[in-house]
Amino acid sequence: MIKLMPILLVIGYGLVMWAFSVWRLKGELDRRSTPLADPELERAFAPMARALDLDRIKVHIHEVDPVNGMAAPDGRIFLTRGFYRKFKAGEVTAEELASVVAHELGHVALGHAKRRLIDFSGQNAIRVVLAGVLGRFLPGIGPWVATMLASLVAARLSRQDEFEADAYASALLTRSGIGTAPQKALFAKLDRMMGMAGRGAPAWFMSHPPAEKRIAAIEALESKWGTGGLPAR
Repeated sequence: MIKLMPILLVIGYGLVMWAFSVWRLKGELDRRSTPLADPELERAFAPMARALDLDRIKVHIHEVDPVNGMAAPDGRIFLTRGFYRKFKAGEVTAEELASVVAHELGHVALGHAKRRLIDFSGQNAIRVVLAGVLGRFLPGIGPWVATMLASLVAARLSRQDEFEADAYASALLTRSGIGTAPQKALFAKLDRMMGMAGRGAPAWFMSHPPAEKRIAAIEALESKWGTGGLPAR
């Protein structure tokens, strides 16, 4: 039992972190979000709702400035206020925002949104264990190395999720009659919209594949669908 105690402590820590993360995220979104009410965007989302046999697609605005979209573990879809401002300023089209919503719907449909909180909790537990082990052999830098290793693993898993959600969005946009052109056009804008302008890549780019790779993956799907048609519903 004593030998199993460190493993049980890590599992317990992971469960506590998961529960805390769920509670904190829900509270943050409840406090700082409002339902999106924009007739033009509602019209842009309507074809996707019909393709999914829904009355409408409910989207919320998360009142933060960074440009982003998010799928919550409870299935809610969010666009940030910063993203919505880009739309109102004419930098992003309604169809391009529809592609973002389609992508986030993919995260929900594929189970990414719920799994990411579990992954996050597990990564924190692994980080604690690695920091303790490496700290013995690499005094002073052991915790830093542990954090870097855990972050690299998390980023790789997250990038795979992004490709999968992109593919879901491409299929949904195609079935909706919107097509993938807005999706690809938005990816081409991402570097500028995320405030890169020649600066080093922020953390967002560690977990998201480069825009050119995402566009190439979509075009590969289009090539396949062009000969075999869209995947069955």
